[in-house]
Amino acid sequence: MAQYDLEIFQRDLEAFGIALSGEQTGQFLRYYELLLEWNGRMNLTAITEYQEVLKKHFVDSLSLVKVCRPGRGDALIDVGTGAGFPGLALKIAFPGLKVTLLDSLNKRIQFLNAAIEELRLDDVEAVHGRAEDYAAPGRGREGFDFCVSRAVANLSTLSEYCLPFVKKGGLFIAYKSEKGAGEVADAQRAMAVLGGRLRESVEFTLPDSDIRRNLVVVEKVQKTPAKYPRKAGLPSKEPIRGTEGKQERRGTS
Repeated sequence: MAQYDLEIFQRDLEAFGIALSGEQTGQFLRYYELLLEWNGRMNLTAITEYQEVLKKHFVDSLSLVKVCRPGRGDALIDVGTGAGFPGLALKIAFPGLKVTLLDSLNKRIQFLNAAIEELRLDDVEAVHGRAEDYAAPGRGREGFDFCVSRAVANLSTLSEYCLPFVKKGGLFIAYKSEKGAGEVADAQRAMAVLGGRLRESVEFTLPDSDIRRNLVVVEKVQKTPAKYPRKAGLPSKEPIRGTEGKQERRGTS
């Protein structure tokens, strides 16, 4: 393995209160190398410069600790994981997690499986599928302590994709830019319809940068109605709005 400057990465992690072992640091570096190798064959990320990958992918993924710290044995699903952010990065930093990486593009799943094998990670699986299908009863529905997503979708749509996976008492955490704060008010009706309740929306800047981030934390307070998520395409084309939410609440009161 090539020699890498780790000073900024380690300083960033210290700002989050994260200490990695030598083995974990080596896994992150090998992950970076694999990302570059596979990026030549498929479009995994537009960010390829070493320090930018560490900051904008790895450190950003681990910013979850701003709102919670997963415990050993906790089950986490990353919806729309892409190249494994944030789920695979969280698995490296918190090896006791049981992680499912869900993505609809099979080429990405091939990369993730290769990375999981190369990094010798246990209790992590990459699943090819859509959230609408994998959230069906008997599969991933309400089986996870945490659902995370950095997917590019409005918060109402993401809530419909993600909250069905979360067990009661668990958390759905959406990684958003600073613009995400504007989505929160509009999405609270969808959260309520889907069995969630906004716990907090935490804005911060990634260490030693001007990159503004927002983690939206939604607690699962009751089961998601069976009709959600709706069939493919509808959550993005017709996000749950206030009118539907009022109808849902009247029907369950």
